[in-house]
Amino acid sequence: MRIFMLAISLGLAWLVLAPFSLWVLVRGRSPAKVGAVVTLALLETGTIVLADTLDPPPVVVSHVVPQPVACVERIPVPATARIVARRSLELTWPASAAECDTAKVLVRAKGHRLRVWIHEGALAVRHKGVRTLPVRVANGAALIRVPLDKPGAYRALDGRTNHRIPAP
Repeated sequence: MRIFMLAISLGLAWLVLAPFSLWVLVRGRSPAKVGAVVTLALLETGTIVLADTLDPPPVVVSHVVPQPVACVERIPVPATARIVARRSLELTWPASAAECDTAKVLVRAKGHRLRVWIHEGALAVRHKGVRTLPVRVANGAALIRVPLDKPGAYRALDGRTNHRIPAP
């Protein structure tokens, strides 16, 4: 309450003394001008001190900053695959707790078969045709949609095993 009253008093002092001091600086004699400069300096000093008093330093709540969960580098096995409107291939697999936001996908077409490789995390070797696509997670399943270069009716095969990926 005392600081609040001090702030109001300082504000009123600024309203009354500042215009008067400026008038004395323009119209007054030399000793009065010195007094006006000292008055303005004291008002400014009081404002700075009061501002420091009213604005306490920040309080540190915790020194431990939570680190974001990094995605786990893995090669997911597609559980289902389906062709959407003959223009894209939709792949799903069981999502992990640390699922990556993106996955690298390589699709090789041969006839009406698509061989598919999926890799999450950093890819050590560069391959021609690898696309980085967003992974969506819903209901415990990760989903990725791969646009096809040539529209058509395809069967999806796991690129590592050449086994057919079942439709949902």
